[in-house]
Amino acid sequence: MKNFLKGIIVGIGGIAPGLSGSVLLVIFGLYEKTINAIGTLFKNFKKNVLFLIPLFLGFGVGVLIFSKIVNFFLNNFEMQTRFAFLGLILGTIPLFYKEVKKKGFSKKYYILIALSFIIGISLILMNQNAFPQIENPNILQSILLGIAVAGSSIVPGVDSAVILSSLGLYELYVSSLANFNLSVLIPAGFGLVLGALLISFIVNKLVKNYYTITFSIIFGLFISIIPSVLNESCILAFNVQSVISILILIIGFCISFYLGDISENNKRIERVIKYLKTALKLEPKRKQLKESNN
Repeated sequence: MKNFLKGIIVGIGGIAPGLSGSVLLVIFGLYEKTINAIGTLFKNFKKNVLFLIPLFLGFGVGVLIFSKIVNFFLNNFEMQTRFAFLGLILGTIPLFYKEVKKKGFSKKYYILIALSFIIGISLILMNQNAFPQIENPNILQSILLGIAVAGSSIVPGVDSAVILSSLGLYELYVSSLANFNLSVLIPAGFGLVLGALLISFIVNKLVKNYYTITFSIIFGLFISIIPSVLNESCILAFNVQSVISILILIIGFCISFYLGDISENNKRIERVIKYLKTALKLEPKRKQLKESNN
């Protein structure tokens, strides 16, 4: 049930611009387990399937539910919605950075992160609107849609919305989910399974053999997608809309940061509450002592 509920939240990352489902898997501590289960699916079939089914079911439910919600908010409150996504993404950075440094990190890897960031930014700028938006796809384009979703969902820091927008498939993706268009979703589902098996196998090998290098590159790519979350509709000014957007960004950051390490953050909150209680108990005693001294 926990994996099912986490899968629903990961599903949000599958459709929200700038928010990566794979980054959410990293936050929940499920990323390595997931790519290993997919990449070695047939080696321990029963165990892997029992782990993946609730996660994938949750992901599917999350995508189907939130595709309509995200579609509505992007159409009616685009600036506030994009700032919410930005806050959620920024809140994941500390945990992601911690994940990068988990196994044998040294200063030389900062160069790799910087190079990956530059490459990521360059690819986004070069491919922006490179392809016209596809409205009536053929079967191959629908399969490509599924493969693109699989790749961007499996590799942390590769944003589905950016990749799909570059290929002219993002609007088709969101509208097909919102309207449950089976003529697109069925071949896309085939491409999704095919892409997931192949890409997970490759990423699993890279993570096992070159953990720090792989995560340094992924972290650089992840940072590079952050500027693309905001667009021309997100220009700040001295008005209520901008104030609300900034507040939503802060709230999104706090939520994401809290979810990043729930157990540790709960301990911090408990320490703060304990300190405040102690301070409040001591205050009356200090007043009494001061009065008696006077």
